[in-house]
Amino acid sequence: MRGMRTILRTWTGTALVLTAAALSGCGDADSPEQQVRAVISAIEVAAEERDVSGLMQHVSKNYRDGDGNGPDDASRYVRGYFIANQSIHLLTRVEEVQFLSSEEARANVLVGMVGREAAASGAWDLAADLYEFDVALLREGDEWKVTYARWNRQ
Repeated sequence: MRGMRTILRTWTGTALVLTAAALSGCGDADSPEQQVRAVISAIEVAAEERDVSGLMQHVSKNYRDGDGNGPDDASRYVRGYFIANQSIHLLTRVEEVQFLSSEEARANVLVGMVGREAAASGAWDLAADLYEFDVALLREGDEWKVTYARWNRQ
């Protein structure tokens, strides 16, 4: 049991270090790229804390995914995922951020997800997956919001 905790702490620590390194390597803290990366980091933190409202505050009211789901559908999906996985650890790497205009960005993000299913809370069973996310963000006022997301399991 202690070995598993060490692995999870190491992985979580690595995720935080990689996120900090990715954010620190982007120049000006107020640049649009830095702001987009900060939103992605905030989404990661909210997901690990299983904070639905914290995660959804970064999703636009105009959000649509590849299947036509809106923000309410996304919120229900996130709630279900959090119920099914009582422990969530993410390893996130922003592969690329592109700006189509000063108000619109696209990001490609790789996310390693490790979760412990609710039914396996006392067991060694972990669910681990790697996903690639393509995300569109728009500046809404002074905040960047996710307007579109598509993901594929790797």
